[in-house]
Amino acid sequence: MKQGYVQVYTGDGKGKTTAAVGLAMRAAAAGLRVYFCQFMKYGPTGELDAFRLFGDRIVAEQFGTGGELSAPDPEDDAQAARRGLAAAREAVLGGAFDVVVLDEANVADSLGYFEPDALVDLALERPETVELVVTGRGASGTLMAVADLVTEMREVKHYYEEGVIARRGIEF
Repeated sequence: MKQGYVQVYTGDGKGKTTAAVGLAMRAAAAGLRVYFCQFMKYGPTGELDAFRLFGDRIVAEQFGTGGELSAPDPEDDAQAARRGLAAAREAVLGGAFDVVVLDEANVADSLGYFEPDALVDLALERPETVELVVTGRGASGTLMAVADLVTEMREVKHYYEEGVIARRGIEF
């Protein structure tokens, strides 16, 4: 890729990870090398199943503890997030990937799991040929200011309010 950009998908609405998954799959289908780093998530998901269909064109790793929602442990969760950021940094700067997705990194950042401006610094340090996508609620104003594209998902109506729980293949 000759020119990569920084994209941020944030907001309280559904679809941030889904948009990033679609971008990752499109990039891999076009022959680009993709690293998909999931923060705050651990365990089987539909996106990981889909990525396996692309073989080694999409490398996906999770850096969550599995208890972020049910039994959060801020120190364990922060350690996992910091390991993920180190892996993401290597993916962005190491030259092996054209597209790097930091899924839910904004959440980890907003919880204080990273050093201040760590995502901004990574965005500014990335080689110009790397596309960097950062998802999650609560993107910092500084990250949005340095990004080339910012999309804010806004919830208007959601069936969750009617008691519908996350469904395999749709929400995870």
